[in-house]
Amino acid sequence: MISPALSTMSDATQTARSASPSSSMPLRRLGAASPFGLALPSAQPTANQLYAPRGVWFDDERIVVADSGNHRVLIWNGHPSQDGADADVVLGQPHFHAEGPAAGGRGCDNGLHLPTGVLVHHGRLLVADAWHHRILVWNEIPTCNDTPPSYAIGQPTVSDAMPNAGGSIAGNALYWPYGLGMAGGWFWIADTGNRRVLGWPHIPEPGESAQVVLGQDDATRGDENRGGDPSAASFRWPHAISGDDQTLFVADAGNHRVLGWTPAPLSDRPADLVLGQKGFTHNEELPHRPQGAHRLRFPYAVAARQDTLITADTANNRLLRWHGMPRRGVQTPAQEVFGQFNFDAAGENRWTAVADDTLCWPYGVWLHDNHLAIADSGNNRVMLWSLSATCGPSLTGA
Repeated sequence: MISPALSTMSDATQTARSASPSSSMPLRRLGAASPFGLALPSAQPTANQLYAPRGVWFDDERIVVADSGNHRVLIWNGHPSQDGADADVVLGQPHFHAEGPAAGGRGCDNGLHLPTGVLVHHGRLLVADAWHHRILVWNEIPTCNDTPPSYAIGQPTVSDAMPNAGGSIAGNALYWPYGLGMAGGWFWIADTGNRRVLGWPHIPEPGESAQVVLGQDDATRGDENRGGDPSAASFRWPHAISGDDQTLFVADAGNHRVLGWTPAPLSDRPADLVLGQKGFTHNEELPHRPQGAHRLRFPYAVAARQDTLITADTANNRLLRWHGMPRRGVQTPAQEVFGQFNFDAAGENRWTAVADDTLCWPYGVWLHDNHLAIADSGNNRVMLWSLSATCGPSLTGA
C-alpha cells in the first residue's frame, strides 16, 4: 500500500495534468524546481537537490536514488508529503554538501564514481558503482550518513576499483556495470563495458563467478555484438535489467532496443522479444523522423511489474508503456506515452518549459503497485507518478 503522502498533487501538478495526453499523472518531485522556462533546476549537493540522477528504487517504506552527478546515493525514509523534501541518509559522501568521485578524493573504500542502478532485495541495498567497476552491497539498509558498504561484487575488496578487477575479462569481474535487477528468481547485472549480462541464482558473494553469461561466447569475451552484426543473442550497450517471474528484460541501449527472454534464461540463448526494432538483426536509430509507438532511441531503462512494462526512451525524452506484458515477438507498439503530447514528438521538455509532466533524458524507472518513479536525469530530479489502469487517448505514430 503506497504512502498517503503520495495521494495528493501539488497545484503545479494539477495544472500540468490537464495538458498531458496520458491519464497517468505526476504526484511528487524530488530535487529542485526549474526557476523558469527551460532553465534547469539547481544541482548543487544539498539534502534536497540532485544532479543528473540515473537510478531510482522505492517501495512502501523508502525511496532510494542514485544521485549520479554528485557521486552519491540518497535515501528518503517514507514518502515525502511535499515537493523538494530533504533526504534522510546520504551514502558515498561524508555529508549532504560534499560531492566528487570517490568522496571527493577520500578513496573508493567508502566513495562512489557515477552510481547508476539501485536495488533493495530482501533487506539488502545494492548499488551499481559503474565507474568503479563494481556492485556495492550493504547487508542492511543504512540509517546513518556515510555508512560504508559490506562488500563489493566484481572487485576483490571495497578498496579496489579497476576495470575487470585489474585483469582479464572473467565471470567474476566487471567493466562499467550500469544496471542490476531481479528476474525469474535470479539476480542479473548489466556488465555494460563487457557487452554482456551476468546471472546468479542469488546475490553473489565476493569473488563468486556468474552461472549464466548472456551476449558472449564465454566468460572471457567482451565483443560488441559478439564481434559481428546485432542478433537475438548479442548486446552493444546493455544498460538496465528488469523482469518478473517469467521474463527477463534487458535495455540494450546501444542497439536502440529492449530484449526479452521467456522464460528467463538458464544459459546463453537468443532472446524471444525485441522492442524498438523491426527485427533482431536491426539497430537503426532514425533520429530525424517521427518515432511512433514502436521505435526507440537509446533506451537506458526498463521496468516490469504485473501487467505493465515501461521503457525510458531516453533520447526521445519520453517513456513508453505497454499494457499487458509483451513477452515474445517483434516491435510490438506501446499504448501510452509519458513526457510528450503524442507518439511523434521527441523534444526535451517538449521544447517549451520544464513542467511536472515533461522529461529531459530520463535514465531510470521503477514500478511499485500503481506508482512509477522516473530518474529525470536532464532535469536534475526524480518524479513520482500515479499510473492509470488503462491507456490514455488514442495517439498518432503507431
